[in-house]
Amino acid sequence: MSGHSQFKNIMYRKGAQDAKRAKAFSRLAREIAVAVKTGGGDDPSSNSRLRNILANARGENMPRDNIERAIKKAVGGEDGADYEEVRYEGYGPGGVAIIVEALTDNRNRTASEIRASFNKLGGTLGETNSVSFMFDRLGVIIYPISIGAPDEVLEAAIEAGANDMMDDDRYEILTSMDNFASVRDALAGKFSDPTSANLVWRPITLTEVSDNTAGTLFKLIEALEDNDDAQQVVANYDVSDQFMKSYLKE
Repeated sequence: MSGHSQFKNIMYRKGAQDAKRAKAFSRLAREIAVAVKTGGGDDPSSNSRLRNILANARGENMPRDNIERAIKKAVGGEDGADYEEVRYEGYGPGGVAIIVEALTDNRNRTASEIRASFNKLGGTLGETNSVSFMFDRLGVIIYPISIGAPDEVLEAAIEAGANDMMDDDRYEILTSMDNFASVRDALAGKFSDPTSANLVWRPITLTEVSDNTAGTLFKLIEALEDNDDAQQVVANYDVSDQFMKSYLKE
């Protein structure tokens, strides 16, 4: 029986991982469509937004066929949806601030679904800018350690206009919003395309959450991430190492 249970657990985890990959590819395909339609066409050399999304797609190991199909659909008008960028803000259990960035072709549907998730799992959806003041908006460019020595990468990043760099098991280069594109392009020219490069919300301060409350909070975050229109979900929680170890084992 233990072997059977272990097999079921392995298959469950594999199914969950496959579902996450499919979800990531779907989000990237939507971003590609928006980049083609709003960024200046399907030529990455003249469309910096598309160039960045394609680099991220390769970093996520999105199959080439999926990428080409998403571009062709956008160019040919097959993807007829008119997506717009929307941001939702609110509070989760324990007073944790949460930001949800979405691409949607139906604001009413998405707002209703996001609100329902907040209400069901102990949160409250607020107005735009109700929590964003608790976060910094900055660019984050990720490279593997293998691209070069820390001093070399830091020097290149600073010369390109980056603000800071952190290195542990990877290089995480931080930029201002204004310098994000130029730093990304300069580093890509010197090294290669980054693993990922995105504008993100980063908490200025963190809100401590008890282990009991953290369980419900993470259910809310997962529900928001599972929404088809959600592109990015960030929150300013601070939970215990014990809870995280238990959560990651599930």
